[in-house]
Amino acid sequence: MNTLIQNCINKKLSKTPIWLMRQAGRYLPEFRSIRKKNQDFIKLCLNTKLSSEITMQPITRFDFDAAIIFSDILLVPYALGQQVSFEKNFGPNLQKINLKTLNEIKKEDFLKKLDPVYKTIKKIKTKLSVNNKDTIGFVGAPWTLLLYMLNRKSPKGANFNVFPKDKHTNDIMVKLDKFLKIHIEAQIKSGVSIIQIFDSWAGLLQEKDLEYFVYKPIKSLVDFIKQKKTVSICFPRNINNYKKFVENVNPDVISIDYNTDPTIIRDTVDITVQGGLDPKILLQNKEIIRNEVTKYLKTFDGKRYIFNLGHGVLPNTNPNMVKYLVDVVRSFNGK
Repeated sequence: MNTLIQNCINKKLSKTPIWLMRQAGRYLPEFRSIRKKNQDFIKLCLNTKLSSEITMQPITRFDFDAAIIFSDILLVPYALGQQVSFEKNFGPNLQKINLKTLNEIKKEDFLKKLDPVYKTIKKIKTKLSVNNKDTIGFVGAPWTLLLYMLNRKSPKGANFNVFPKDKHTNDIMVKLDKFLKIHIEAQIKSGVSIIQIFDSWAGLLQEKDLEYFVYKPIKSLVDFIKQKKTVSICFPRNINNYKKFVENVNPDVISIDYNTDPTIIRDTVDITVQGGLDPKILLQNKEIIRNEVTKYLKTFDGKRYIFNLGHGVLPNTNPNMVKYLVDVVRSFNGK
């Protein structure tokens, strides 16, 4: 099946595909209605009926070119035996990791815990195939998951020191590589056509630590995805040198954050580019939205480009402005 996104990766198209990170989420009243009745976020992610419904909400409303499965990167630590919860006004809260449990986890037990995710993918794939749209699966990158597993909460706003490159850290990284590949393969078998790798906290690292914590671990996953003949998108948020990342990791698509100058990416990166728009722009008026969106579209005009944001849709975003964003992109396509 040649979807708009897959065609875009292979050649420059007259139409720019569009989907948004966190397109299924708190800014939608239909999502908030479900969330209000389902306070346990992990259970909600593992509820196939509801997660399927949530995944399809932005497709129904905005007709995006792809759906990204409603799930969370922290389902992997959860499936590895670490207790994970989400607290209002705090975010993820992880209990201390039990290395004995981690070392004893079996593939079949891991897959059983995440089976509802794979069932969700199968349901969504059936619905999207009719309209020739992509189904996107995802994982957190090893570094970002390691950070959550050892820090046990978001590092946002906190002082942070990189973990030592010792046996303890390496053992967890090796375990993550193994089970992330198991999770990726199960998503692909269930029907996703794209895997996005989120390295949300790559920007915390110094240049000297990127090879160990980012380049090598993500390249291992990207190579695995390629072996499965599936598209890989990498989002190493807030790194300083996307060109070097692409040269070291070689993904199919590089997704850029909103702190990155798009003209530098255009002039230095040869692969398909995704994203870049600051999500806060969607909190502005229509004139500002149109100007900023058009800036990205013009910057990458003539290049292989997938429109997206430089991070996820913010909870206080007006859905009407998302609709306007889609209209601007599709109007540019018809220029």
